[in-house]
Order: sequence, then C-alpha cells, then structure tokens
Amino acid sequence: MASGTSKGVNQKVNDEARPRSTEIFERGKKTLVGGVDSPVRAFRAVGGTPLVIDHARGTKLYDVDGREYLDYVCSWGALILGHAHPEVVAAVSDQAAKGTSYGMTSPLEIELGEMIVKAVPSIEMVRFVSSGTEAAMSAVRLARAFAGRDMVIKFEGCYHGHSDGFLSEAGSGLATLGIAACPGVPEAFASLTLNTPFNDLDGVEKLFKKHPNKIAAIIVEPVAANMGVVAPAPGFLEGLREITKREGALLIFDEVITGFRMAYGGAQQVYKIVPDLTVMGKIIGGGLPVAAYGGKREIMERVAPLGPVYQAGTLAGNPLAMRVGLAMLPKLQATGFYEELNRKTLRLAEGLRSALRETGVEGVVNGAGSLLTIFFAGNPIRDYTDAKKSDTARFGRFFQEMLRRGVFLPPSQYEALFVSAAHTDAEIDQTIAAARSSLGALANN
Repeated sequence: MASGTSKGVNQKVNDEARPRSTEIFERGKKTLVGGVDSPVRAFRAVGGTPLVIDHARGTKLYDVDGREYLDYVCSWGALILGHAHPEVVAAVSDQAAKGTSYGMTSPLEIELGEMIVKAVPSIEMVRFVSSGTEAAMSAVRLARAFAGRDMVIKFEGCYHGHSDGFLSEAGSGLATLGIAACPGVPEAFASLTLNTPFNDLDGVEKLFKKHPNKIAAIIVEPVAANMGVVAPAPGFLEGLREITKREGALLIFDEVITGFRMAYGGAQQVYKIVPDLTVMGKIIGGGLPVAAYGGKREIMERVAPLGPVYQAGTLAGNPLAMRVGLAMLPKLQATGFYEELNRKTLRLAEGLRSALRETGVEGVVNGAGSLLTIFFAGNPIRDYTDAKKSDTARFGRFFQEMLRRGVFLPPSQYEALFVSAAHTDAEIDQTIAAARSSLGALANN
C-alpha cells in the first residue's frame, strides 16, 4: 500500500496499475451517466482513471486497489474533522438504530437549529433542507417574495448550485467542463439572473441603475471558492451591504463552503458583515446530505407553513444528519481550533509558493482561512476572468504528478483545496515535498 512521498513516488495511477478502479468505473459508465453522480468526479479536466474509493479514515482515502492517498478534498470541504471521526461514527451508528428517517419533526432538528442560530448572529430562524442547491434556490425564492421583485445579481465564477437561475458563468463544475451556460435553462428565466464580476462594485452599481426597483437580492460567496479560492477585495462585501440597504434589496451570503469553516460564525463573522439571508451546508452535516437557509425572523416567517412561500422536503431535517451536526459543531468550539487549522493551511500555502519559486514554475497560490488554490497563472487572481487565464492543462499534469506521490488534490483548477483538523504538520511537510518534486517534473517537461 503506497503512502507518503517516499513510498508513493513510483505509484502508478494509470489503468494498468489500478485494474479494479478501471473495471468498476467502466462498469459504472453503463448505468451511471459518465460513470459518476457528480461531473467533477469523472476526472475529465485532469485525465486518467477516476478514483474509486473503498474506505477512508482520518486524512486518508483508500481506493479499491488498496492504494492510499493523503486527501485534500475532504468531501469538498464537509469533513473539517477528517474522515470517520470516532464521535461522528458513533452518532451515526446510534441514530441509525433509532431510525434513519421519520418524516416528522424530531428534537434533533430543534437542537441543531438552536446551535446554528446561536453561532451565526444574522440568523434568527432556520430551515433545513437536503442540499446546497436546494438551500440557495429556496433562499432566492424567499428573497424575491419578500422584496416583491424578480431579478437577482450573482457574480461570475460563483457557484450556488444547479438550479436554473444560477447556471450561467457559474464556475465550479461548469468551468471545469468548459460550459458557459447550461442548455435546458429557458432564456426567459436565465434573464432574471444578472452576472457581474466578483470584486467589482462598479458593476453592481451599474446593474441597479439599469434595472431600478427590479432587483430583489444579491447572492454571493463571501469568499469565492468555485473559481478557485478568491478572497473579497477590501471594501467589497461592505459595499454590497451598503448598496443593498440603499436599494431595498436583500443580501444573501452563500456560506455552503465558508460556513463553520472560516470561523464558527462563518465568513460573515470574519468580515463583520450581517447579511439578510445565509445559505449553509457541508460542515453542518459532517458528510451527510444536509443544508440550510436562515435569516431575519421577519423574512423567514414568509416561508410555509407560516407564510405563502412554499418549500418542503421528505428528508429535510433527517435525524442521521442532525445527529452528525450535533456531534460535529461542539468540536469546532474548542479553544484555538480555527487558529490551528488556519496555521496549518498557511504553512501549506507558503510551502507551495516556495516550491513554485524554487522550480521556476509560473503560479499563484490564493488562500483564505483553511481554503487554498494553486493557479498556474502569471497574474494575480481577483475574479473569474483572471482565473480563466490559468493553464488548466498544466494543472492537470500537476494533479497527476501529485497523485503519483500519494496526494489527492481537487481534480479541477477551479475547485478549492481543503485542510482538515486531522492533517498533521508532518503531512503538510509531506505535501510540500511532493509538490516540489511534482513541480520539478513539470519544469523539466
């Protein structure tokens, strides 16, 4: 079983070296679309056979061929404590014995809701759903109803799930596959979503002038993490808050990624901005399918059954997911939890920057909290236009070189790398060494 820099250097990741992965993936293509249930898993952007995972523990993934990988995907950020944390496993096991779904309210929903309301000051009421897509879609519907307007502003390269109104210039998987706008989305519906560059307040002002009294809300990732990681420029989020208040529109923070990752109170705690609505997911369910949206009481009371804005879900507030959230969130309140997590991430970012300089490979490392992205670009990355100038082919080669060395990065230039509390300093050093070797291989080709 290959692991680490020394053992993993000669690790092959081609079809011949991973026969079970190849066989299972080929078999899957006959019944699953593209052999996967989410497009970026297909490795189209980086080449090679996708990983087919047998099990995971701590910071490690183990594929069906018995190979070990140091994981920086962490279920796309959900596993801030690492894989199969003992308390999470115990919570799932105990709850499963009591029932996996009730179709009715349980105390667990109320307990986790109270914990979220206490953690995030902008949230006075919350509604649990099953996915980030569902949460973002529901928040925007609620904002439209509350404001009595139809249009919504989003930012190029920000991803808010795959509901119809968000699938233009959406970054993430669409950018990975080179899809600018998704077929099947009616033009009349898409026209209600207005795109403008991230970190550009002038663009926002122009849209409000062009569409007076028609824009219901702005939805934004406070730290963009679906065009790769791009932090907000100084004054950007503050400007959005000022503009929305002035124009009678709502400000929606999509904290599916940053919620409980940037800080216990999310990115809004870090940047000291109070949005009207917040969308959350990933960490609140610790790897189980759950998301939520919440905000001011006067807005949330418009949702059924209290108000006319309809939204429902058979598995909403699922007791398994609620139990995991209740097991997860108290661990994040430990003294120094985020400081230590961010310290390790900064150490990794600085190591990657050093490796780029030493090997002479052109690249930029963007980071925020425990998120980071290495862009193969010569320019600073401040928005989606900058991100799209990156050398995605070189990223694909870097990804494969790292995989050969036993390190699993997000299989797309436009996704974020996640550090978990389970990652050790030794593993960070191992990753930096693997990156230096991988970048050296790129420089020599």
